[in-house]
Amino acid sequence: MNTATKVAAYAGVLAIVFGGAWAAGAAAEPFGAPSTPNATERGAEQPAPAQGAAEGKLPPGLSVADNGYVLTLAQNTLPAQTQQTFSFRIGTSSGATVTRFDVEHEKKLHLVLVRRDGSGFQHVHPEMFEDGTWSVPLTLPAAGSYRVFADFKPENGAKTTLGADIQVGGAYEPQQFAEDFRESAVDGYVVRLTGDLTAGAESTVTTTVTKDGKPVTDLQPYLGANGHLVALRAADLAYLHVHPQDAPGAGPDVKFAVEVPTSGRYRLFLDFQHEGKVRTASFTLHTSGSAPAPAPTTATPTPTDDHGGHGG
Repeated sequence: MNTATKVAAYAGVLAIVFGGAWAAGAAAEPFGAPSTPNATERGAEQPAPAQGAAEGKLPPGLSVADNGYVLTLAQNTLPAQTQQTFSFRIGTSSGATVTRFDVEHEKKLHLVLVRRDGSGFQHVHPEMFEDGTWSVPLTLPAAGSYRVFADFKPENGAKTTLGADIQVGGAYEPQQFAEDFRESAVDGYVVRLTGDLTAGAESTVTTTVTKDGKPVTDLQPYLGANGHLVALRAADLAYLHVHPQDAPGAGPDVKFAVEVPTSGRYRLFLDFQHEGKVRTASFTLHTSGSAPAPAPTTATPTPTDDHGGHGG
């Protein structure tokens, strides 16, 4: 098979695999387009882009460009179950590359990935080169369409979360997270989630970590807190605001303030650290009054979710 035929065949496979995936995210152009003159001068001051109107804005993570910043991916496809370097840049609408970032939660940039069915969550921390290119080794566990979120705050700029999609070819087997799921088991730990989400208002949810049936009272700080929680709206993977309410240390309870804009189903992912290792617990939660009635059948097995890696 010649090269042109292979490319056409691969494109056909992707069209079939992802034709039924959740709503497609904004696309990002790969590297290679010429920069504007002096766009990436090292050490040059980078003025903050003009801010858009707060009212009517999309929730974070739904667009490849926001607040005058643009996410540009080096590649839009990755293989399954094979480690490969993933690279990207944060630029401005004028074509400059951003190279100066504030430290937030102990990192200059947080990269979050999740498959569009709500599985395969990863939270990693890339390294930035002097030219503004960010890179991190990634291994994606299965075929599917994945949403990538870059969460950052440039110096003198607005806190921003940009999103784009990457594709992993192969046979796509979507997972279902239709019902509330408040208990997650990982590596011998059990994490329970209490509290409810209220559309349009800030709500408090509490995660409680146990091991072998006993409360874990010596959680270790991770990213400056007892844990780090990411909340995603299941329908479109909007990246939502979550804030820890507890000082680092102790446990087993970790409280978070979660603000969701609309009613519906949400996926929540808790990263917590104990005995020197970061682990991820996952949950599914509907806003108050929006959960569907349980099906009149016998209990079904607990959904299996795969957990990704973590940056240091």
